Amino acid sequence: MSAQDGTSLRWRLPLGWLVGTGIVAVLLLANAHLVYVAFTSQPSCVSHLKVPDGSTDHFRAAKSGC
Repeated sequence: MSAQDGTSLRWRLPLGWLVGTGIVAVLLLANAHLVYVAFTSQPSCVSHLKVPDGSTDHFRAAKSGC
């Protein structure tokens, strides 16, 4: 084993941990952003078909929220 092999391993191991930690951090931040957007963007009442007899071929809300 030469001195260069030890130096290469010494730099590769922390670099691998750094890259792995960075990937995990990006995934956690992306998920946190999705949760934040889901809670802060509450849509207002949207107009939809309110005819429950099925006389039209359009979709309608199962239960009106407004």
